[in-house]
Formats: sequence, structure tokens, C-alpha cells
Amino acid sequence: MPQLDFFSEKPADGKTIKIQNGEYIYIPNFYTGTIADKYLTRLINDIKWEQESMKMYGKEVPFPRLTAWYGDQDKPYSFSGITLQPHPWSPGLSKIKNDIEAKANAQFNSVLLNRYRDGNDSISWHTDAEKELGQNPVIASVNFGAERKFQLKHKDTDERIEIVLQHGSLLIMQGELQHFWKHQIPKTKKPLGERVNLTFRVIK
Repeated sequence: MPQLDFFSEKPADGKTIKIQNGEYIYIPNFYTGTIADKYLTRLINDIKWEQESMKMYGKEVPFPRLTAWYGDQDKPYSFSGITLQPHPWSPGLSKIKNDIEAKANAQFNSVLLNRYRDGNDSISWHTDAEKELGQNPVIASVNFGAERKFQLKHKDTDERIEIVLQHGSLLIMQGELQHFWKHQIPKTKKPLGERVNLTFRVIK
């Protein structure tokens, strides 16, 4: 029977968690609090944030968050009807990329950054399964700032998983996950500070 309610997943730190049609690794304290604090401040102040929008019902609707695209200069990224041209790697982003590549067993060439200014900012159900990402993409998600609920929902069975993404944490999604599971960061009425999320990808 479909599972209708979210259940909280508490995986062993750094272990590969196998689920139906996919797997992930969650490391809540990948960065110490002090280092994570420094990265959060630098990312908020130094990244070239933009307010992108998408067309819905004939109208331009702004994304409920700020975004930025960085990476190799020949790797644009298209999603939700927009195409982003990459800014060049900054030293800080390159350092984070190098930190996570060994754990993710991947060589990333791009990163999408999302800035959630408060609990009203969100991202709705979606998959990271664009053709540029190829088959069974590895997506490494680094999180700084306010804790937010990360929710997964299986496309066929409606099974659901919820993980609270902590300040300084790393979540690696791999295997078939992007083809079978949607994910979102829902809105919340709780008073929250800013959160910056970096999702490292390999654009083919």
C-alpha cells in the first residue's frame, strides 16, 4: 500500500542508505559549525544572486528563492524554461567542490546555488533529471544556515522520506533516485534565518 505520511530518516552518518530505486548518503556535520558559519557569510555576500522567474499560465512568476549558477564556462544549465550561463568558479566554491568530490566519488563541473531568505522561500516537488545530467546522476547537496526539511516522494508508490538538513551538512543523492523520486523544500511558518544550499552536478 502507498505510504501517505512522511517518516523521518535517521541514517548512520556517512553510510550509503539504499531505498527503492535509489540511494543516498547523509553526513550532518560534514563541516564544523565555525567553518560552516564562515561559508554562510561569504556565500551570502559574495555570490552573484539573481531573482529568476518562470512562465505559469501566461504570467512571469518569480522563483520563491534566489539562485546562482557557477561552473565550467562551457556548461550552461536549463530547467523550468530558463537557461543559466555559469559564472566562473570562485576560490571558496572550488574548495567546497574539492572537499566533497572524494566522498561523492565524482568530479563535478557545475553547482546550482539556492538562497532561502526565510521560511517563505521554498522549492516545490521536482527531480534533477534534465538530459544534461545524464543517466543516474550524482547530486551532492551542501547546506549552510537554517535547518530545513528535505522531503522525498516516490513517483510510483508515494513512499515518502523526510530528512532535516543541518547547518554544515552534506547529502549525496545517487543511483536511480532522480528518475524515481521527487524532492522539495516546503515553506514553513516558523521564523527562520537564511539558508544557502549548493547542489553540485556533472553536466554532460
